Amino acid sequence: MEIKELDVFTLKEMMDSGKDFHLIDVRNPDEFEYCNLNGVLIPMSQIPERIAEIPRDKMVIVQCHHGGRSRKVVQWLQDAHQFDNLYNLFGGIHAWSIEIDSNVPIY
Repeated sequence: MEIKELDVFTLKEMMDSGKDFHLIDVRNPDEFEYCNLNGVLIPMSQIPERIAEIPRDKMVIVQCHHGGRSRKVVQWLQDAHQFDNLYNLFGGIHAWSIEIDSNVPIY
């Protein structure tokens, strides 16, 4: 199944409009503590045992630092667990820092 992606501009529009979606951050706890977009932290290594926390009935956006880990998580969840409501945040929180909010630290 193809991986669906969205960019930080679309995410910002969704946040501003109050669209109902679920944001999962698959970075490590120290990265999340440093800066985050108010998503739910489920580190990549914990995804297999925390699958029940990922909704199937609404749009789920998965994000990480640059979009690589989140892309792998989306691919695995689609292939191994038949999720069809997942989107990878292209460019991750790094793109958010550059394009949307310079107050979110770059690391």
